[in-house]
Amino acid sequence: MENERQEILDGLLEVLKTVRTIDPEKLVGVTEETDFLTDLSTPSTELINIAAKVEQKFDIEFEDEDIDRMGSKVKDVIDLIIMVKERSANK
Repeated sequence: MENERQEILDGLLEVLKTVRTIDPEKLVGVTEETDFLTDLSTPSTELINIAAKVEQKFDIEFEDEDIDRMGSKVKDVIDLIIMVKERSANK
């Protein structure tokens, strides 16, 4: 389980490096506790864009409620990715 989270974090970092509004220097040392809004100064409007990139990267599909429930910390996004992966695996 730990490995999966680390793999997702790595993938998430790859996605975040493509987001123009995020300063690449702020991505150094990102952890699950990193907050998009306060630590990375990500505009809240950008979170939707990030969610779309995450869907492509991990080949998953968020539902609107997933996005609404998504918190602003990295771990919230990782939890969401795992939940959606499990949900689609159980279909």
